Amino acid sequence: MTLREQLEKYIPYDEQEERDKEQMLKFINDYDDVLTRNNIFGHFSASAFVVNKERTKMVVVYHIINDGWIYPGGHADGEEDLLSVAVREVEEETGLKVKVLDNNIYSIQSAPVKGHIKRGKYVSAHLHLDVLYIMEADDTIPLVYREDESKGIKWIPFEEADNETMCDFIRPIHKKLIKKLNDR
Repeated sequence: MTLREQLEKYIPYDEQEERDKEQMLKFINDYDDVLTRNNIFGHFSASAFVVNKERTKMVVVYHIINDGWIYPGGHADGEEDLLSVAVREVEEETGLKVKVLDNNIYSIQSAPVKGHIKRGKYVSAHLHLDVLYIMEADDTIPLVYREDESKGIKWIPFEEADNETMCDFIRPIHKKLIKKLNDR
């Protein structure tokens, strides 16, 4: 199933997702290159809401560019199978082996990326059209993070998902992900 088909099939959870779904489908319609960083306006990324078996904690990574804690994820870099991208990103960013709880999209959101320097080159501000999947991992396994992309990684109880150390734009997303899990 193509990314467009997956998004068309996806039922938004709330008004934010309704607007972001509209934006994502329009972006796919208006641009040819939506899966690589060559599109300077934005591109698709894949992320994961990684929870423990008891569904009481989630994994967060301290993202250098966003200067705060956020769920793991990364660029599609040309790959349309965003679930595979999300699994790979979690494993690269955390060292965890994950169990995918649902092969379908769990959540969507448009996330701003501020202009920054990456590998010595300036990257203009742009938009990440983020497709997120839900996964489970063992919270007793030691976490490993990549120092070139983050300052740390940890499991946090759901109660801390919207505290002041989280990226500003991600606090309501974290709350939505947890609420959606509890509504299942």
